Amino acid sequence: MQKSLYLFRSGRLRRKENTLCVEAEEQTRYFPVENVRDIFVFGEVDLSKKTLEFLHEKEILVHFFGFHGNYVGSFYPREHYNSGYLILKQAEHYLDPEKRLVLARQFVAGGLANILQVVKYYANRGKELAATVQVIEDFAAGNLPACGTVEELMAIEGNARNYYYESFNEILSGSPFAIAGRSRRPPADPLNALISFGNSLVYVKVLSEIYKTHLDPRIGYLHATNFRRFTLNLDVAEIFKPILADRVLFTLVGKKMIGPGNFDRQGPAVFLNEEGRRLYVQEFEEKLRSTFYHRRLKRHVSYQTLLRLELYKLEKHLIGEEPYEPFVSRW
Repeated sequence: MQKSLYLFRSGRLRRKENTLCVEAEEQTRYFPVENVRDIFVFGEVDLSKKTLEFLHEKEILVHFFGFHGNYVGSFYPREHYNSGYLILKQAEHYLDPEKRLVLARQFVAGGLANILQVVKYYANRGKELAATVQVIEDFAAGNLPACGTVEELMAIEGNARNYYYESFNEILSGSPFAIAGRSRRPPADPLNALISFGNSLVYVKVLSEIYKTHLDPRIGYLHATNFRRFTLNLDVAEIFKPILADRVLFTLVGKKMIGPGNFDRQGPAVFLNEEGRRLYVQEFEEKLRSTFYHRRLKRHVSYQTLLRLELYKLEKHLIGEEPYEPFVSRW
């Protein structure tokens, strides 16, 4: 089974015959390349052109993060699954305002539906979240269908998430953390640092899965396509952030697996330190490996597999086989 390789310490990544060799001051480790799905680089890691050529040959993406755990960029090997037909279909659905709006609305609807599932879960366990549930339901059932532009959808999604993030104080009551509102660049408190870090991981996980499909990550629908950014992974991640990143956050904080000592403060900014990032990644990978019973497929699937399945559904929509319906968690 392929796994993601996380490099936190500084050192060197190189090819050693048919394995990946990670040389650090403390030790040297070897990883069979067939077992590596993608690589996340957090430390100061040197790698040569020869290593990149090896990673390209093996179709392995490398995601780079800055000193504070912020996403910097990805080494995205030349696509091996390109499909001219599907790229044309992707562009067609972007250039047609009505077709683009259909997909953009589904990404927002999926995200709101999964947010509702999270909030209702904690409401059913005694948390005072009835008002939040009502607000999110109003956005999903009232405001969302009335949106006539992508910009209106983005506004609805943003407003709903603001109410959702405020509910974290109730969900995590009794913890040493509180959130006064969403802050991104930089995060102003530990909860915002956890949200930003978790969202970044979901973005690049979806990007890694897109690479294994015929889809082009540069053509998104909710997030505008431009000259520099991957956008399709941002669209699809909207559906999975509540059920991956946020659930990991609630587990880590709620079970006191992570605390104030796992953060560094620099002026007004708060970041996860190395130990905090290790804890988060460990729980995040555990979540991706966990399985649940998929009612439509009638079998158990992992959340890692679920990401790929969502992209296949999107492909079917683009080629006209089946309308896209976003995944909505039963919990």
